[in-house]
Amino acid sequence: MTEVIDYQRPRILRIYNIYRVILGFFLTILTSGALRDGLLDLNNPQLYEMVSWFYLFINLLIALMLHRGKRDVHLFVLSVLDIFLLGSIFYAAGGAGSGFGNLLLIPVAAGNILLHGRIGLLLAALASLVTIYLTFYLSLASPGEAQSYLQAGVLGGIYFAVALFVQRVSKRLRQSESLASQQAASLASLEKLNQLIIQRMRTGIMVIARRQNVLLANEAAAQMLGKPIIRGMPLDDLAIGLAQRLRQWQDNPSVRTLPFNNHSGGAEITANFKTLTSDEGETVLIFLEDNTQVAQQAQQLKLASLGRLTASIAHEIRNPLGAISHAAQLLSESEHLPAQDKRLSDIIQQQSKRMNRVIETVLELSRRRPSEPQLVDLTLWLEQFADTFGASQPASDHLELEISQPGIMTRMDPNQLNQVIDNLCANALRYSGPEGQPRTIWLKLYIHADSDLPILEVLDHGPGITEEHIGHIFEPFYTTETTGTGLGLYISRELCESNQARLEYEALVPRGSCMRITFAHPRRLV
Repeated sequence: MTEVIDYQRPRILRIYNIYRVILGFFLTILTSGALRDGLLDLNNPQLYEMVSWFYLFINLLIALMLHRGKRDVHLFVLSVLDIFLLGSIFYAAGGAGSGFGNLLLIPVAAGNILLHGRIGLLLAALASLVTIYLTFYLSLASPGEAQSYLQAGVLGGIYFAVALFVQRVSKRLRQSESLASQQAASLASLEKLNQLIIQRMRTGIMVIARRQNVLLANEAAAQMLGKPIIRGMPLDDLAIGLAQRLRQWQDNPSVRTLPFNNHSGGAEITANFKTLTSDEGETVLIFLEDNTQVAQQAQQLKLASLGRLTASIAHEIRNPLGAISHAAQLLSESEHLPAQDKRLSDIIQQQSKRMNRVIETVLELSRRRPSEPQLVDLTLWLEQFADTFGASQPASDHLELEISQPGIMTRMDPNQLNQVIDNLCANALRYSGPEGQPRTIWLKLYIHADSDLPILEVLDHGPGITEEHIGHIFEPFYTTETTGTGLGLYISRELCESNQARLEYEALVPRGSCMRITFAHPRRLV
């Protein structure tokens, strides 16, 4: 037996039971002789009165049971009971000519809505048999009165027609409801999938109302802006730079807006805008792009070009350089070489070695493997690094750790991280004072309050970097020392950018230097 959807059955039962109670009420009213005179010519008034009151009583009882939540009454038993009770009233009223046979249409129809297939047709057959049998019984009990067998047969045919029609209509309704439910489930699933995709996208997405209030934002947008985003929040309170660029775009949509930083140490963000029309009126869709990723792609292209360049010139330079160095060495070993010329020979060898180190560094940079970021506990890593680095330095050098909290995580290649910190610490010690004298540097690890990003600072209290050199310290081959290659800070910054981190310099007051690394968020996709 195929049943209607469970959540519809109680509603249909309630409607059907209300109809039964109302019908029982009107049938009992007709038990009054004053009301019945002129309307009905009952064949058996006593039977009619008894069955009518019983019909009303049993329906009220069922209504109370349904009201208390007892909806497990067998539908077939209820329909059969209804057919027999109404059939008894049909007999007491005088048969097919009384018109009471039409009352059996409702239980047959209701039964076929709730019960389908052969069970529903069985109800129609039972109602037809009751009508025909009672018509035949009336003809035996009252031979002198004419009985309409034709009307009884027509009623039986109508019962079957109603049963088939109701089953066909209810089947289509069930199919429509099933299709609608499937479509609703599919739409709900697609909506959840879209929400998940939007939340996991690297691109920040925001929807802004006409009054510049936030209607929607994904997790990437909150990470880029460095603040939690609440629906209805004014854009000026969230990101004043973004609000200014939105107004600039609204004034002149053809002009591309400039990048902005929402907070100190935050990523450089580029915003693109698109007008939307929704149920909430005209809105603006904002796409936020982290320029770090664009810079990372450019960096990969730059490294690829550098690799091709160094591969092509390494052979052409290193062989003549080796010959020059070897010739200078042989020249310096001559016994008849004046002291002044020997000094010049030493300069040739020193500069040849320096140039060879530059070539080696560039080759190492071009051959560097791609970064493989992984989840790193910076707290534990930094403690291990401090132990290893301190063991390799003279006793006069000290490395102090300042960690704000345990369990600070990020995503970065551990080998490249070690290369960067080792280079920054070596630079900090070198500029803190002459080797052999007491020197101290500090490593400070904490979480940025606004962006929630891990930050590591390498601090020293040396003379610092002069203002004229600050803008060039990350340029390749830029150095203020005669023995340096000018590639240390450049390589460190490149390694950071390949791991979606940023390396910045800040001068300390009254003196000293701070090299700050802002790491990627540990939940950021890489």
